[in-house]
Amino acid sequence: MLGSILLGAIEGLAQFGAAIGAAIAILGAGFGIGKIGSSAMEAISRQPEAAGDIRSSMIIAAALIEGVTLFAIIVSVLVILM
Repeated sequence: MLGSILLGAIEGLAQFGAAIGAAIAILGAGFGIGKIGSSAMEAISRQPEAAGDIRSSMIIAAALIEGVTLFAIIVSVLVILM
C-alpha cells in the first residue's frame, strides 16, 4: 500500500515537472521571438535598405525558436501522458 502511494506521488511530481517545463519553454520562446522582432525593427529603422535581408533572417530565427519550443512541448505532453 505504501509503495502504491509513493508511486502515485512520484507520478504526480513528474506530471507537475512536465507542466512547468512546458510553461518555461513557452515563456522562453515568447521572450526570444519578442527580442528578435524588437531587434529586427531597430535594425530596419537604422538601415532601411537592408530590410529584406533582416526580415528573412528574423523569420528563420523565429522559425527555429518555434521548432525547439514545439519539441519541448511535445516531450512534456508525452511525459504527462505516460
